[in-house]
Amino acid sequence: MPRYRYRTLDVFTHVPLEGNPLAVFPDARGLDDVTMGRIARELNLSETVFVLPAHDPGCAARARIFTPAGELPFAGHPTIGTAFVLAADGAVPADATHFALEETIGPVPIRLERDGRFMAWLTTPPIAFGSTVDRAAAARALGLQDDDLVPDVPAQVVTAGVAALFVALRDPARVDRTVFDDRAMRALVNDGTVAETFVFAPVSGGAYARMFAPALGIAEDPATGGLTGPLAAFAMRYGLASRRDGTRFVSEQGVRMGRPSRLHVLVHGEAGAGGIEVGGSVAPLATGYLRL
Repeated sequence: MPRYRYRTLDVFTHVPLEGNPLAVFPDARGLDDVTMGRIARELNLSETVFVLPAHDPGCAARARIFTPAGELPFAGHPTIGTAFVLAADGAVPADATHFALEETIGPVPIRLERDGRFMAWLTTPPIAFGSTVDRAAAARALGLQDDDLVPDVPAQVVTAGVAALFVALRDPARVDRTVFDDRAMRALVNDGTVAETFVFAPVSGGAYARMFAPALGIAEDPATGGLTGPLAAFAMRYGLASRRDGTRFVSEQGVRMGRPSRLHVLVHGEAGAGGIEVGGSVAPLATGYLRL
């Protein structure tokens, strides 16, 4: 009977049972696509990662990322969590501070901070801005009014591999009052390419956010690292965050769910022209074995 080792951990926190839970299978050789999908549904976390040998010789490993509903080309908290597991298991040299993780979207650069509390940073893949939608209709799909949105900022699709509709709200209280209507949002963004909705309020030092993705099997996500780079780009584009090189801020997410998460952002170059890093801590929880 084949036996597969896996680790569970909470990402974008150093406190167990906070942040975003994740399962990582450090050696998924022998598992086919269908079985990976079934395991992800069985564990029923936001994402489960299956680590394989890299095709690209410039990458330390290959990571396949599954939600309960299917595979993603890229995602943030699985990338940060997998970086932790590779470092903890000795799959990258003990003194390594930089390596790349091969994902479906391509190589994702990783930077590790090993002094003091462990922290991993990913470089966000290229960010693209897409279509805008009617602000009033977006507000209704969130259970809000048009004047709950930040004035003169569109509701707009942004992607760094997985497309999301970004909606800026006036304050954290309005973010917490959001009641997501999946059917109304699907009718509003109806081309089938946008599976996630990211709502946030600008606050001193960063943002306060929530993310909804029922189409991916995620009613609400405690921490969405793959959208935090696009969040920074969106906020800089519309004057909600500084565009200066070296700007740092924190996106706080998962609070309304009782799973507070802190996602750190570092902007390189003016308006992120030199890249946007997203970083976080990890709280390891358990190691187990799955028998198939």
